[in-house]
Amino acid sequence: MQARGKIFDDISQLMTNAMGVAQGAKDEAETAMKSLMDRWLADRDFVTREEFDAVRAMAQKARDENEALKTRLDSLKAK
Repeated sequence: MQARGKIFDDISQLMTNAMGVAQGAKDEAETAMKSLMDRWLADRDFVTREEFDAVRAMAQKARDENEALKTRLDSLKAK
């Protein structure tokens, strides 16, 4: 009877070890894929969201200033 319990313990230990190896392989694959994607994106010269938002804010400010100057010019022309 103890031999049967030992076999089940061994099988259980084997399955536990196999799950650990599988988890390690999954983690390693995720890390490799993330690294590959980071390198690919870096090679494409994409801008970050922060850079895009900063340039967008600058463009909006320039538009607002142009509109104010246009209004001022129009009022000077009317005089």
